[in-house]
Amino acid sequence: MDLGVMDILEPSVFEVRCFRIVVGVRLPLCMGPGRTCGLGEEEQKNSKKMGELPLNINIRDPRWDQSTFVGRAKHFFTVTNPLNLLLSDARLKTVQTIVENYRAGIVAPGMTEDELWKAKYEYDSAFHPDTGEKVYLIGRMSAQVPMNMIISGCMLTFHKNIAAVIFWQWVNQSFNAVVNYSNRSGDATVTEKQLATAYLSATTGAVVTAVGLKSLTKHLPSLVSRFIPFTAVAAANCINIPLMRQREMVVGIPVTDEAGYKLGYSTKAAQLGIFQVVTSRIGMLIPPLTIIPLLMNVLEKKDFLKRRPWLLGPLQVGLVGFCLLFSTPLCCALFPQKSSISVNRLEPELRAKIKKQSPNMEVVYFNKGL
Repeated sequence: MDLGVMDILEPSVFEVRCFRIVVGVRLPLCMGPGRTCGLGEEEQKNSKKMGELPLNINIRDPRWDQSTFVGRAKHFFTVTNPLNLLLSDARLKTVQTIVENYRAGIVAPGMTEDELWKAKYEYDSAFHPDTGEKVYLIGRMSAQVPMNMIISGCMLTFHKNIAAVIFWQWVNQSFNAVVNYSNRSGDATVTEKQLATAYLSATTGAVVTAVGLKSLTKHLPSLVSRFIPFTAVAAANCINIPLMRQREMVVGIPVTDEAGYKLGYSTKAAQLGIFQVVTSRIGMLIPPLTIIPLLMNVLEKKDFLKRRPWLLGPLQVGLVGFCLLFSTPLCCALFPQKSSISVNRLEPELRAKIKKQSPNMEVVYFNKGL
C-alpha cells in the first residue's frame, strides 16, 4: 500500500533527498535530474517482496547508454517511431501523469519497469524536453519519416517541372520551420518577426538554389538534375535552422553540470548545438536524395516500369520512406542529445563563474535540440 507520503530533507541547490513511505519502509528517490541513487539491500528485498517498482530508475535520461553510438541509435529508433503519431490525447495525458507522478515519487500499482520506460518514451515523443509543452503533431520527431517520405519523394518525382520544384521546396521549408521551432533547444522564445524572417529566408534560399541549379544543368545529363532537390534542401537547412534559432546565439542556451544543475547560459554551446543539428539533418537526407535518384535512373529503363509509368511516383516515395526509417534515427544519433562542451571553450565570463564555483569542472552539458 502506497501512502503517497514524500518528505523533503536537506534541500540545497545541488541535491534534494526525497523519500516515500511504503508500509513503513522508506525508499529513497532519485536525487535531482540526471542522478540515480541506490537502494539498501534490505529496502530492495522489501520492495521486491511487495512488487513495488523502485524509485531509483532515472527516467530523465534515455534508457540506453548515450555515450555510445549504439545506445543513441536505440534511443532515436524509439523516439522517431512513426507509430507514436497514433497515440490519442487520452493516452498522452495518461503517460504524462505516469511520468510526472514517478518523478514525484508516486508509482502506479502493479507497474513494471518496461511499462514505465514505454510511458517515458511516449511522453518524450509528444512533449518538449525543456519546456514540457506539447509539440505540434507534424513538429514531433515521430513525424519526420512519414512527412519527409512524402515531401522528398515528391521532390524527386516532379524534379523536371519548374512549378513543381518551387511548390515542393516551399512545402519542405514550411514543414522544416514547424520542426525547427518545435524542437528548439532550451526555453528560448522566438518572436513572430524572427519566425517570418527564418521561414522566408530559408524558402527563398531553397527555391533560388533549386531553380538556379536547374537552369545551369538543363544541358547536362538528366541524372544530374535528379540531385538538385538534395542540394537545395542542404542549402536551405544551413539557412533555416540558424535563423530559426538565432535568439539562442544571442542570449545562449542553458548549460548544466552532469547532475543537471543549471550553471548559466552560453552562446558557444548554442553554436555547437546548431552545427550538430544541421549536420544531422543534412546527413539523414543523403541516402533518400542521392541513392534513390541513382536507383530510379536504372529502374526507369526497365520494361516493367516503362509499361507502368504510374508506378514511378509511389515506388519512389516508398523507397524514400524505407531509407528514412534508418537514416533518420541513425543520423540523429551522430551526436548525444545531452551534448557537452569544454569549459575552456565557453565565454570568458561564464568560464570564470564556473571555475570559481567548481575549479575542477572541465565539461558542461546542454540540450543540442533536434
